[in-house]
Amino acid sequence: MQAQNTKRDSLQQDSTKASRAKHQKIYSGPRKASIFSAVLPGLGQVYNRKYWKVPIVYAALGSMVYIFKTNNDQYNFYRNNLLRLVKDTSLTSIGGLNQSQLQTEKLAYKKNRDFAVLGIVGIYILNIIDANVDAHLKTFDVSDDLSLTWDPCLIRPVYGYKNCSVALRLTFNFKK
Repeated sequence: MQAQNTKRDSLQQDSTKASRAKHQKIYSGPRKASIFSAVLPGLGQVYNRKYWKVPIVYAALGSMVYIFKTNNDQYNFYRNNLLRLVKDTSLTSIGGLNQSQLQTEKLAYKKNRDFAVLGIVGIYILNIIDANVDAHLKTFDVSDDLSLTWDPCLIRPVYGYKNCSVALRLTFNFKK
């Protein structure tokens, strides 16, 4: 009896190990994908085999870096001209702009530069979240058994109201 229970336990452990191995083969680790994307943006998408997302990540990051650099250069230009105008009392304007106009331009470019930094951080975080969610949804069922239908319908008036309403009805069908 003891030998039979031991054999049954070892078979159960073997089947559990096989099940876990199969699960690991299909289901890539979300934590690993997140770490990869945090280390190098786009690497989590490569790990999840979603290669088409890598150019999107780098295009978005590159665009935001370009916007940051352009606005930072303009900010420094107006800041330096404003400092020059303040230090040299013989000047009343530089490039046709007086002190308040230079200050306004400087602040506008500073604000745009700061928003670009927020955009870079946002895209970086979205890259990590996308890799994590992709890894979690690796085994999600998207077969034909799932469907969504929509139909126009007429809602009849409730007591006290005279007019009917037109609406759109969404129906989810889960066939299993």
